[in-house]
Amino acid sequence: MPPIISATGLVKNYPGVIAVDNINLAIPQGVCFGLLGPNGAGKTTTIEMLEGILLPTSGSVLYKGEPLDARYREEVGIQFQHTALQEFLTVRETLELFERLYQHTFPIAELIALCALDDILHRDTRKLSGGQRQRLLLALAMINDPELIFLDEPTTGLDPQARRNFWELVTLVKSRNKTIVLTTHYMEEAYALCDEIAIMDKGRIVSQGTPEQLLADHFGDVVLQIPKDDAGSKIFESGLSIAHAADFLEIKTSRLDYTLRQLMDCGANLDRLRIRAWTLDDLFINVTGKSLRP
Repeated sequence: MPPIISATGLVKNYPGVIAVDNINLAIPQGVCFGLLGPNGAGKTTTIEMLEGILLPTSGSVLYKGEPLDARYREEVGIQFQHTALQEFLTVRETLELFERLYQHTFPIAELIALCALDDILHRDTRKLSGGQRQRLLLALAMINDPELIFLDEPTTGLDPQARRNFWELVTLVKSRNKTIVLTTHYMEEAYALCDEIAIMDKGRIVSQGTPEQLLADHFGDVVLQIPKDDAGSKIFESGLSIAHAADFLEIKTSRLDYTLRQLMDCGANLDRLRIRAWTLDDLFINVTGKSLRP
Protein backbone atom coordinates (compact mmCIF):
# COMPACT_ATOMS: atom_id res chain seq x y z
CA MET A 1 0.00 0.00 0.00
CA PRO A 2 1.54 3.35 -1.04
CA PRO A 3 1.94 6.19 1.46
CA ILE A 4 -0.93 8.65 1.51
CA ILE A 5 1.44 11.38 0.29
CA SER A 6 5.02 11.23 -0.95
CA ALA A 7 7.61 13.51 -2.46
CA THR A 8 10.51 12.40 -4.65
CA GLY A 9 13.46 14.58 -5.62
CA LEU A 10 11.55 17.70 -4.65
CA VAL A 11 13.36 20.92 -5.64
CA LYS A 12 12.27 24.55 -5.61
CA ASN A 13 14.54 27.26 -7.00
CA TYR A 14 14.15 31.01 -6.86
CA PRO A 15 16.53 33.46 -8.54
CA GLY A 16 19.84 32.92 -6.77
CA VAL A 17 18.30 30.69 -4.07
CA ILE A 18 17.69 26.96 -3.73
CA ALA A 19 14.78 26.95 -1.26
CA VAL A 20 14.25 23.18 -1.30
CA ASP A 21 17.07 20.90 -2.33
CA ASN A 22 16.16 17.35 -3.40
CA ILE A 23 13.77 16.27 -0.63
CA ASN A 24 12.26 12.79 -0.39
CA LEU A 25 9.31 12.03 1.91
CA ALA A 26 6.85 9.17 2.35
CA ILE A 27 4.08 9.78 4.90
CA PRO A 28 1.87 6.79 5.78
CA GLN A 29 -1.84 6.87 6.54
CA GLY A 30 -3.02 7.67 10.04
CA VAL A 31 0.09 9.35 11.51
CA CYS A 32 0.98 12.83 12.65
CA PHE A 33 4.10 13.87 10.75
CA GLY A 34 6.01 16.92 11.95
CA LEU A 35 8.13 19.12 9.70
CA LEU A 36 10.45 21.35 11.72
CA GLY A 37 13.11 23.86 10.82
CA PRO A 38 14.50 27.30 11.59
CA ASN A 39 13.33 30.34 9.64
CA GLY A 40 14.55 30.07 6.06
CA ALA A 41 15.03 26.29 6.21
CA GLY A 42 12.58 25.66 3.37
CA LYS A 43 9.80 24.01 5.35
CA THR A 44 7.08 26.46 4.30
CA THR A 45 8.03 26.05 0.65
CA THR A 46 8.00 22.27 1.10
CA ILE A 47 4.58 22.33 2.75
CA GLU A 48 3.14 24.53 0.00
CA MET A 49 4.38 22.09 -2.65
CA LEU A 50 2.86 19.17 -0.71
CA GLU A 51 -0.40 21.10 -0.45
CA GLY A 52 -0.44 21.65 -4.20
CA ILE A 53 -0.31 25.44 -3.81
CA LEU A 54 3.20 25.80 -5.22
CA LEU A 55 4.62 23.97 -8.22
CA PRO A 56 8.08 22.41 -7.74
CA THR A 57 10.99 23.28 -10.02
CA SER A 58 11.59 19.57 -10.32
CA GLY A 59 10.56 16.36 -8.60
CA SER A 60 7.08 15.05 -7.91
CA VAL A 61 4.40 14.90 -5.22
CA LEU A 62 2.02 11.94 -5.24
CA TYR A 63 -1.24 11.48 -3.33
CA LYS A 64 -2.12 7.80 -2.89
CA GLY A 65 0.40 7.06 -5.63
CA GLU A 66 -1.13 9.47 -8.14
CA PRO A 67 -0.26 13.06 -9.20
CA LEU A 68 -2.14 15.84 -7.44
CA ASP A 69 -5.43 16.55 -9.19
CA ALA A 70 -9.00 17.72 -8.58
CA ARG A 71 -9.64 14.72 -6.31
CA TYR A 72 -6.75 15.82 -4.12
CA ARG A 73 -8.28 19.26 -3.64
CA GLU A 74 -11.54 17.60 -2.56
CA GLU A 75 -9.84 15.24 -0.10
CA VAL A 76 -7.21 17.45 1.54
CA GLY A 77 -7.76 19.90 4.39
CA ILE A 78 -5.50 22.87 5.21
CA GLN A 79 -5.33 25.08 8.28
CA PHE A 80 -3.14 27.94 7.18
CA GLN A 81 -1.03 29.90 9.63
CA HIS A 82 -2.97 33.06 8.72
CA THR A 83 -6.57 32.83 7.52
CA ALA A 84 -8.99 35.69 6.89
CA LEU A 85 -12.59 34.79 7.77
CA GLN A 86 -15.65 36.42 6.25
CA GLU A 87 -16.72 39.24 8.56
CA PHE A 88 -20.18 39.65 10.11
CA LEU A 89 -20.86 35.91 10.07
CA THR A 90 -21.38 33.70 13.09
CA VAL A 91 -19.43 30.50 13.65
CA ARG A 92 -22.39 28.40 12.47
CA GLU A 93 -22.87 30.54 9.35
CA THR A 94 -19.16 30.22 8.58
CA LEU A 95 -19.35 26.44 8.83
CA GLU A 96 -22.40 26.34 6.57
CA LEU A 97 -20.70 28.63 4.03
CA PHE A 98 -17.66 26.37 3.75
CA GLU A 99 -19.83 23.25 3.68
CA ARG A 100 -21.37 24.41 0.38
CA LEU A 101 -17.95 24.44 -1.29
CA TYR A 102 -17.56 20.64 -1.28
CA GLN A 103 -19.44 17.66 -2.66
CA HIS A 104 -18.66 15.39 0.30
CA THR A 105 -18.67 16.88 3.79
CA PHE A 106 -18.21 16.01 7.43
CA PRO A 107 -21.60 16.15 9.25
CA ILE A 108 -21.65 19.60 10.82
CA ALA A 109 -23.20 18.39 14.08
CA GLU A 110 -20.33 15.91 14.55
CA LEU A 111 -17.77 18.55 13.58
CA ILE A 112 -19.19 21.00 16.12
CA ALA A 113 -18.93 18.36 18.85
CA LEU A 114 -15.44 17.24 17.81
CA CYS A 115 -14.02 20.77 17.77
CA ALA A 116 -15.97 21.91 20.88
CA LEU A 117 -17.78 24.74 19.11
CA ASP A 118 -21.21 24.36 20.76
CA ASP A 119 -20.84 27.36 23.06
CA ILE A 120 -19.75 29.80 20.35
CA LEU A 121 -21.99 28.88 17.40
CA HIS A 122 -23.85 32.19 17.49
CA ARG A 123 -20.78 34.35 18.11
CA ASP A 124 -19.48 36.71 15.44
CA THR A 125 -16.14 35.36 14.16
CA ARG A 126 -14.55 38.76 14.85
CA LYS A 127 -15.14 38.24 18.57
CA LEU A 128 -13.45 34.86 19.01
CA SER A 129 -10.49 34.30 21.33
CA GLY A 130 -7.29 32.87 19.88
CA GLY A 131 -8.11 29.33 20.99
CA GLN A 132 -11.71 29.56 19.75
CA ARG A 133 -10.55 30.85 16.38
CA GLN A 134 -8.06 27.99 15.99
CA ARG A 135 -10.75 25.41 16.81
CA LEU A 136 -12.99 26.97 14.16
CA LEU A 137 -10.17 26.99 11.61
CA LEU A 138 -9.51 23.31 12.29
CA ALA A 139 -13.20 22.60 11.80
CA LEU A 140 -13.08 24.43 8.46
CA ALA A 141 -10.02 22.40 7.44
CA MET A 142 -12.05 19.26 8.17
CA ILE A 143 -15.36 20.40 6.65
CA ASN A 144 -14.78 18.21 3.57
CA ASP A 145 -13.94 15.17 5.76
CA PRO A 146 -10.36 15.03 4.42
CA GLU A 147 -8.08 12.05 4.78
CA LEU A 148 -5.03 14.33 4.89
CA ILE A 149 -4.85 17.54 6.97
CA PHE A 150 -2.09 20.16 6.96
CA LEU A 151 -1.71 22.22 10.14
CA ASP A 152 0.69 25.13 9.65
CA GLU A 153 1.89 26.36 13.07
CA PRO A 154 -1.66 26.08 14.48
CA THR A 155 -0.86 27.08 18.07
CA THR A 156 1.43 30.06 17.51
CA GLY A 157 0.30 32.88 19.80
CA LEU A 158 -1.94 30.74 21.99
CA ASP A 159 -1.53 30.68 25.75
CA PRO A 160 -0.27 27.40 27.29
CA GLN A 161 -3.76 26.19 28.29
CA ALA A 162 -5.28 26.90 24.87
CA ARG A 163 -2.29 25.20 23.24
CA ARG A 164 -2.74 22.02 25.27
CA ASN A 165 -6.48 22.03 24.58
CA PHE A 166 -5.67 22.19 20.88
CA TRP A 167 -3.27 19.25 21.29
CA GLU A 168 -6.10 17.17 22.71
CA LEU A 169 -8.23 18.13 19.74
CA VAL A 170 -5.52 17.11 17.25
CA THR A 171 -5.16 13.77 19.04
CA LEU A 172 -8.91 13.19 18.69
CA VAL A 173 -8.73 14.02 14.98
CA LYS A 174 -5.85 11.60 14.45
CA SER A 175 -7.79 8.85 16.26
CA ARG A 176 -10.25 8.94 13.34
CA ASN A 177 -7.44 7.60 11.10
CA LYS A 178 -6.72 11.04 9.67
CA THR A 179 -3.20 11.82 8.51
CA ILE A 180 -1.80 15.11 9.85
CA VAL A 181 1.19 17.04 8.55
CA LEU A 182 2.19 19.55 11.23
CA THR A 183 4.64 22.44 11.22
CA THR A 184 5.41 23.95 14.60
CA HIS A 185 7.97 26.06 16.44
CA TYR A 186 7.25 24.28 19.72
CA MET A 187 9.42 21.24 20.39
CA GLU A 188 7.18 20.11 23.25
CA GLU A 189 4.27 20.16 20.80
CA ALA A 190 6.14 18.06 18.25
CA TYR A 191 7.10 15.53 20.91
CA ALA A 192 3.53 15.30 22.23
CA LEU A 193 1.78 14.97 18.86
CA CYS A 194 4.11 13.58 16.20
CA ASP A 195 4.69 9.93 15.38
CA GLU A 196 7.56 10.97 13.13
CA ILE A 197 9.44 14.21 12.54
CA ALA A 198 11.76 15.56 9.89
CA ILE A 199 14.10 18.46 10.66
CA MET A 200 15.01 20.72 7.75
CA ASP A 201 17.92 23.11 7.38
CA LYS A 202 19.18 24.94 4.30
CA GLY A 203 16.59 23.28 2.08
CA ARG A 204 17.42 19.71 3.07
CA ILE A 205 16.22 17.16 5.60
CA VAL A 206 19.04 16.79 8.10
CA SER A 207 17.39 14.32 10.47
CA GLN A 208 14.24 12.16 10.37
CA GLY A 209 12.60 9.50 12.51
CA THR A 210 10.41 9.06 15.57
CA PRO A 211 11.20 11.49 18.40
CA GLU A 212 12.37 8.65 20.62
CA GLN A 213 14.54 7.15 17.88
CA LEU A 214 16.21 10.45 17.05
CA LEU A 215 16.98 11.22 20.68
CA ALA A 216 18.44 7.75 21.16
CA ASP A 217 20.53 8.03 17.98
CA HIS A 218 21.97 11.44 18.81
CA PHE A 219 22.30 11.18 22.59
CA GLY A 220 23.37 8.14 24.58
CA ASP A 221 23.58 9.90 27.89
CA VAL A 222 21.76 12.14 30.37
CA VAL A 223 22.50 15.58 31.78
CA LEU A 224 23.05 16.25 35.46
CA GLN A 225 22.36 19.81 36.62
CA ILE A 226 23.83 20.97 39.90
CA PRO A 227 23.85 24.52 41.31
CA LYS A 228 27.32 26.03 41.15
CA ASP A 229 27.20 26.76 44.88
CA ASP A 230 26.69 23.04 45.59
CA ALA A 231 29.32 21.66 43.23
CA GLY A 232 32.44 22.16 45.33
CA SER A 233 35.80 23.41 44.10
CA LYS A 234 37.20 19.94 43.40
CA ILE A 235 34.65 19.16 40.69
CA PHE A 236 36.81 20.73 37.98
CA GLU A 237 39.59 18.27 38.86
CA SER A 238 37.33 15.23 38.45
CA GLY A 239 37.67 14.81 34.66
CA LEU A 240 33.89 15.06 34.21
CA SER A 241 32.41 16.70 31.09
CA ILE A 242 31.20 19.98 32.59
CA ALA A 243 29.45 22.93 30.94
CA HIS A 244 28.28 26.21 32.47
CA ALA A 245 24.55 27.06 32.23
CA ALA A 246 23.25 30.11 34.13
CA ASP A 247 23.57 29.29 37.85
CA PHE A 248 24.05 25.57 37.15
CA LEU A 249 26.75 23.27 35.98
CA GLU A 250 25.70 20.63 33.47
CA ILE A 251 27.44 17.28 33.37
CA LYS A 252 26.88 14.87 30.49
CA THR A 253 27.23 11.21 31.36
CA SER A 254 26.26 7.76 30.16
CA ARG A 255 27.39 6.23 33.50
CA LEU A 256 25.03 7.74 36.03
CA ASP A 257 26.02 5.70 39.10
CA TYR A 258 29.75 6.26 38.49
CA THR A 259 29.27 9.99 38.00
CA LEU A 260 27.20 10.38 41.17
CA ARG A 261 29.96 8.65 43.11
CA GLN A 262 32.52 11.02 41.60
CA LEU A 263 30.45 14.01 42.63
CA MET A 264 30.20 12.75 46.19
CA ASP A 265 33.95 12.12 46.26
CA CYS A 266 34.41 15.75 45.23
CA GLY A 267 32.32 16.88 48.18
CA ALA A 268 29.39 18.06 46.08
CA ASN A 269 26.02 18.59 47.78
CA LEU A 270 23.46 16.53 45.81
CA ASP A 271 20.32 17.79 47.55
CA ARG A 272 19.42 20.07 44.62
CA LEU A 273 20.82 17.86 41.84
CA ARG A 274 18.54 17.39 38.85
CA ILE A 275 18.75 14.71 36.19
CA ARG A 276 17.55 15.97 32.82
CA ALA A 277 16.83 13.81 29.81
CA TRP A 278 17.63 15.19 26.38
CA THR A 279 14.78 16.98 24.58
CA LEU A 280 13.88 17.81 21.00
CA ASP A 281 15.20 21.32 21.65
CA ASP A 282 18.62 19.79 22.31
CA LEU A 283 18.29 17.64 19.19
CA PHE A 284 17.30 20.59 17.04
CA ILE A 285 20.29 22.64 18.15
CA ASN A 286 22.54 19.60 17.75
CA VAL A 287 21.61 19.01 14.09
CA THR A 288 21.10 22.63 12.92
CA GLY A 289 23.29 24.63 15.29
CA LYS A 290 20.35 26.97 15.91
CA SER A 291 17.60 27.55 18.41
CA LEU A 292 14.03 27.20 17.16
CA ARG A 293 11.86 30.13 18.27
CA PRO A 294 8.36 31.23 17.30
